[in-house]
Amino acid sequence: MPPIQHKREAYWFYFVVSRVYDRWVNPLFWTARMRTEALELARLGPGMDVVDVGAGTGFATEGIVQLADADRVTLLDQSPHQLAQARAKPELARCAIVRGDAEDLPFATDSADRYVSTGSIEYWPDPQRGIAEAYRVVRPGGVAMLAGPVRPTHPLARRLADAWMLFPEEDEYRAWFAAAGFTDIEVRHIAPDWFGGEFAVAIAGRKQTPGHSPVALAPPEPPDAPMTPRRWLRFAAGSVAGLAFVPVALALTLRARLRRR
Repeated sequence: MPPIQHKREAYWFYFVVSRVYDRWVNPLFWTARMRTEALELARLGPGMDVVDVGAGTGFATEGIVQLADADRVTLLDQSPHQLAQARAKPELARCAIVRGDAEDLPFATDSADRYVSTGSIEYWPDPQRGIAEAYRVVRPGGVAMLAGPVRPTHPLARRLADAWMLFPEEDEYRAWFAAAGFTDIEVRHIAPDWFGGEFAVAIAGRKQTPGHSPVALAPPEPPDAPMTPRRWLRFAAGSVAGLAFVPVALALTLRARLRRR
């Protein structure tokens, strides 16, 4: 399992990243256009109860409240540092903000019309558990939409990705949604303008039957595990790989575009 694909390591990663997330991370990796394309699969609208899981600074939520009623939208994230950024945004003032675990949601079964999660699955120790939780909280007929990265094709970028956090294959996203019980599964490829290959996917599915997901699950990783020396080493290694991924990904994309010319 990659170093930052652990709840406590991800907590400390965002203790640092939360300070620069909206200004430096989103413009490169999770743009407003990508957000719009992903949210189209969620089929949002007025009168819906919406949960945004792994909401972070509320960047995706800013797009959600353009389509749904803000006072019926709930943001959830395990990072108080990211949520502090979301609380400061006036357009999210009417939203509920909850600190919680994406793999053990504090929401009632069959309670939400829409589930949205963007840029969060890459930190989940057990993605199948997180998607099963999405199934549980959505009402029958409701839709869950999740967006996340896909595994890089270039060998160097792939090695850095594997040393950082989870980069699933598209087939894994599809398999997790199907196993959780979702039907009518749709997938859309999304990428920033500077990137020339496969970058991320948005995937959505519909819940047909009430209740819990039929998939069998292992117990979740505790979100408040103590930081041992091994965990600090894992956090440091994953953070360095994440930092290195930015210039390497940009350089590889620039080289590919120059070759095409």
